[in-house]
Amino acid sequence: MLRYLFHRLWQSAVTLVLASIVVFAGVRALPGDPALAMAGEEADAETLAAVRAQLGLDQPLPVQYLKFLGNAVTGDFGRSTRTGTPVTEMIGTTLPVTVQLAVYAMLIAVLAGLLLGVLAAVFRGRWPEWAANGFSLFALSVPTFWLGILAVVYLSVQLGWFPASGYVSPLKDPLRGVYYLTLPAVILGLSHAAVVQRQTRASMTGTLTADFVRTARAKGLGRGAVIFRYGLRNSLIVVTTIVGLQLGGLIAGAVVTERIFSLPGIGKLTLDSVFSRDYPVIQAVVLVITFAYIVINLLVDVLYTVIDPRVRVSGRSR
Repeated sequence: MLRYLFHRLWQSAVTLVLASIVVFAGVRALPGDPALAMAGEEADAETLAAVRAQLGLDQPLPVQYLKFLGNAVTGDFGRSTRTGTPVTEMIGTTLPVTVQLAVYAMLIAVLAGLLLGVLAAVFRGRWPEWAANGFSLFALSVPTFWLGILAVVYLSVQLGWFPASGYVSPLKDPLRGVYYLTLPAVILGLSHAAVVQRQTRASMTGTLTADFVRTARAKGLGRGAVIFRYGLRNSLIVVTTIVGLQLGGLIAGAVVTERIFSLPGIGKLTLDSVFSRDYPVIQAVVLVITFAYIVINLLVDVLYTVIDPRVRVSGRSR
């Protein structure tokens, strides 16, 4: 186990370095000049040169990258060229909002997806399966931004059931915090619930028709025990993989939802930074999201052995 973890950590470090190179090169390929955005359109050549020297943009690209990588290892991402605020402080303020939204949305997606997936697998060819498949088709087909706008117009403005915008930290006021995050989390989690539902249904359908399940039924095991002890448990490996990948996607894909509901998360910070050519913030945000992906994938691999002891991290059977 320790050897496997060491191997995965080494792979993760290599992935982070490669991601940092791609991010560094991609950010500098964006059109526009951050020094010009910081100094103003009417700045003269001397002022622009001074700003570039202050930002380190006058140095060769390899030197800029090594400096950026060394600072990132120590957690120093520099200061925002737009506000002058330390990037670490900006991420520390906005990232918890996005994490709370993503975890809440994934919780909704997992509960709804597992429930509908189990119903679709158990009641094959009957109306519960049709209803579950219809939900997944709707959730996957409708764009998130359009569904979010409709939710704001009808559920918030006309009916007044939920706030149209704003954020309250659940750590300070749990009830109000959950209330403000409920509608954005539902909108964000719908498409992910559809993915969980489809995977759960497909996995459980194969499991419930397996020979060992028929044997368990022939020995008199109850229907509920067959469904949950054999069907659902053997389907959790596939579902765990999907949930791990979807959680990373939720953190990265919350940009639209945060924009619609005016949530002060990392999605809004990313958009503002891209529009203002704020190199340090963009680089830091992408690296943080990449790191989150890596950590989540590592946790998913470790969970395999907890869900099913037959699965070995070496990939070889006993």
